Amino acid sequence: MKWKILSSEYLFKDLWFTVRKDRCETPMGKIIDPYYVYEFPTWVAAVPVREDGRIVMVRQYRHALGEVCIELPGGCVDDTDKNPQEAIARELLEETGYSFSSYDYLGKISANPSSNNNLLHMFLARGGKKVAEQQLDANEEIEVVYLTIDELKQLLKENKIIQAMHVSCILYALEKMGKVSW
Repeated sequence: MKWKILSSEYLFKDLWFTVRKDRCETPMGKIIDPYYVYEFPTWVAAVPVREDGRIVMVRQYRHALGEVCIELPGGCVDDTDKNPQEAIARELLEETGYSFSSYDYLGKISANPSSNNNLLHMFLARGGKKVAEQQLDANEEIEVVYLTIDELKQLLKENKIIQAMHVSCILYALEKMGKVSW
């Protein structure tokens, strides 16, 4: 079922976003031209749980939607990160000032496998302790928010967490913690 890429052309390349136009051939010989692919860095996110059981979330403005959103901490895997777990530990420290004693890998998901080439690696981080102040990027303004598990579940029920990949990560983490079952 895999397609063969006959040619590729980059239409736009930037630090966080690249657009590629492919010419492809299906196994049945059909030519698909053009097929656009959005290239993004690998992403990481975590449900971070403090030692007292509260969940560490972030609230920030998301310009594409024009809304302030409540989300999980996370971001991109940098070239300096050895692996996704190291990346999420760095992102958690930068965005929240918290360090965590353990990380459970929850799997990987795609925002849109029909057009995006990257994955989000999901984690449950436990044993959080505040060890530093936030170290935000120049364009970040992030408010740290603390929730009980029941408050987090209520936000999900009310559709107040709109970042779809974060909702997936939260559900996997709640299942891992025995707080929801299928």
